[in-house]
Amino acid sequence: MRRAPSTPPDLPGYRSLQLLGSGGFADVFLYEQRLPRRKVAVKVLLTEELGRDTRAQFVAEANLMAQLSAHPFIVTIFHADVSADGRPYFVMEYCSGPSLAERYKRERFAVEDALRTGIRLAGAVATAHAAGILHRDIKPANVLTNDYGWPALTDFGISSNLEGELPVHTVTSPADASATGSGQSAVGMSVPWSPPEMFEDDPRPNQRSDVFSLAATVHTLLAGRTPFEIPGRPNGSLDLIGRIERGAITPIDRPDVPRSLTAVLAKGMATRRDDRYPSAIEFARALQRVELELGYAPTGIEVPNLATERVTTDDAAVDDADATRARAVRTVDAQPRPAASAGDDATAARTPRTVEAQPTPDEGTVLRGASPRMSAPDVASVDATVVRAGRSASAPVDATQVRPRDGGPAASDTATATRTARPERSRVGTLVAVAAGAVVVAAIGIAVALSGTLQQGSPDPTAAPTDQDAILAATVPAPVVEDGVRSADGVSVSFPVSHPSAEDGDRYRWHRADGSGSTEVAEGPAIVVAGVGSGERVCIEVQVQRGSKTSEPVTGCTP
Repeated sequence: MRRAPSTPPDLPGYRSLQLLGSGGFADVFLYEQRLPRRKVAVKVLLTEELGRDTRAQFVAEANLMAQLSAHPFIVTIFHADVSADGRPYFVMEYCSGPSLAERYKRERFAVEDALRTGIRLAGAVATAHAAGILHRDIKPANVLTNDYGWPALTDFGISSNLEGELPVHTVTSPADASATGSGQSAVGMSVPWSPPEMFEDDPRPNQRSDVFSLAATVHTLLAGRTPFEIPGRPNGSLDLIGRIERGAITPIDRPDVPRSLTAVLAKGMATRRDDRYPSAIEFARALQRVELELGYAPTGIEVPNLATERVTTDDAAVDDADATRARAVRTVDAQPRPAASAGDDATAARTPRTVEAQPTPDEGTVLRGASPRMSAPDVASVDATVVRAGRSASAPVDATQVRPRDGGPAASDTATATRTARPERSRVGTLVAVAAGAVVVAAIGIAVALSGTLQQGSPDPTAAPTDQDAILAATVPAPVVEDGVRSADGVSVSFPVSHPSAEDGDRYRWHRADGSGSTEVAEGPAIVVAGVGSGERVCIEVQVQRGSKTSEPVTGCTP
């Protein structure tokens, strides 16, 4: 016999509208919030359930939901408090649509809709797991539908911390819970969607337990009944528990449900925990592969960006460091710098060299500022102007840097760079002198370079790439593309792909070998080509993309 609902409490700033539902510990009412004006759902703990354990459990549920409220597929909690008559309550998002339990009893879900819903819920469950929270009661009745038609996971009333102590016995009602006498809070559960480990005397659920309930929920949406329910046979709790422990899943009697989807759900509901998907994310990815097989656009997996806080902190530290130090202005060369050769590291520090320069009348002109001459390490920390001049000395050059031309002999390396600090004062005459000096130095440098080239010769600038270049070009491994497999309806082909030494962020760029269609990007482990004609032979070219680099293309075809 169902109990009578409680009376909605008088809450400041809210107006009671109607009862939404009743549970074992609480009632849920529809209220209208005055500011901002909106409809909200208010969960109120029953007066007869105001024991210490129940109150603590109620507060824990509010805190857990608050941690996860930012997720688009978890019901948002707005506020929690105690009413004037002493009943704890919390205010949460009002989901106006029916629950999944109401929907599957009324109509069967389309395969595409069930896949999309399963992936979205898997993202919500993975988010809870990332926060260290097990839901432990995932079922269609605990998934509401918001105003956008999206699923919204709710009822974290029996959830627990992944690292926390778990109860020693599992029961199905508050009355049974009080009769356990175990000294610990008993946990309610919903038998048709519960994994076999929850029926043990000492249940120890983990993330794979939630994966079981998640797979059982998706199965229910497709079958229109619970996974272990047999039409026309007894389906009481003991009957269902026996079938769950044996792994006797009732097949889905629908021709439009592919065998690949049935296999994914069966693995998610495996009797042994180790045989299930290790996480909700892996279960979601398996559903995504079925979407691709059927030619549907893959549904995104909404999970938190766990690296955001660390990156933000690091960026803030860098910004603070920048704000407390003076930044040196980059050095500007007075004439173009020759391109570095293939074997020359353009970023390496160059040591002074002995040069055999072409004879010149006297020392090259060097423009010096008002500041004293500085060595290269000192100059690097200030704003400096580099002016290059030729030198006729055949001895080691003191306090200068000689930059050889790419591929040219040592005799042509006559350009030197003397770095000086910029004068503090600014005069028109000085600027004119600097400009004139730059022109003269450039002319001297060009003349010396041409002279060295005519006398010494220079290698062909279009020389073949070195072995080092070839090694750099081959850093991305080529993919392995297996023969294409046609779908059951024959309108698409799936090519399994993989590659050795895979890294996070690797993608597969592919296009049809006959040139039809555009280049697309896939994450694997299969590339699905849609719109295939009956009996048509399909070939694709695939490359591994790693950042801005790509591998050599590999072709795969249908047999």
